[in-house]
Amino acid sequence: MIKVYGMPSCPDCSYVEEQIAGREDEFEFIDIGAHVRNMKEFLHLRDTDPAFAGCAERGSVGIPAFLFEDGHVSLAPEDAGLKANPGDAACSIADHKAGKKGC
Repeated sequence: MIKVYGMPSCPDCSYVEEQIAGREDEFEFIDIGAHVRNMKEFLHLRDTDPAFAGCAERGSVGIPAFLFEDGHVSLAPEDAGLKANPGDAACSIADHKAGKKGC
């Protein structure tokens, strides 16, 4: 089972969540905003896994994030057999300051 950390208000996360709907035997979507326990779990992963290197510098939260059964983490939906959001989602602080839309 692949754990997917994200938030429904994030355009990239909601795009992934749509793709995994009905596939509960393969994926578990963990809404990091739904409960502090989920947020703590994600923050521990983000603060300790090298897959998130550079997220802070880009102003990115690092979601959606994919935790595979073998313990490796990826920020690429393609690594989980999914499609990346083809839209122009702008989820970094720098993008917001530039007037781009997104989470």
